[in-house]
Amino acid sequence: MYKAGFWIRLGASIFDGIIIGLPLMVIAELITGNFDSDEPIAQILSALYSILLPAFWNGRTIGKCICGIRIRKYDTQEPPGIRTMLMRVIVAGLVYGITFGIGFIVSVIMVAVREDKRALHDFIAGTEVVWD
Repeated sequence: MYKAGFWIRLGASIFDGIIIGLPLMVIAELITGNFDSDEPIAQILSALYSILLPAFWNGRTIGKCICGIRIRKYDTQEPPGIRTMLMRVIVAGLVYGITFGIGFIVSVIMVAVREDKRALHDFIAGTEVVWD
């Protein structure tokens, strides 16, 4: 199975942002009446999407499905479960926040140059992203 590199992963993220992120933000703004771009409800719904959909949809989000890639456990090649996705999204997000984004930049470089194409969040959760 071929590892998914930087550009295809970026493309999947862009599709997810357009197809899911923008509508979630608009819905949250309509519900709360708050048109601030940092609406917590939209962020929570987005995090739930990023955690639950891959856990129940064989490692795919809508963007990953469009791009033909998926997340899987590194050691067993099985789809990720909720615990794995919590590690990948929440714990990795905390690491990226604590390092003021430096961890994210390191992850981008890792995906671009490492042969296995794994980022920090992949190492934290024990996952990899592969072509379907």
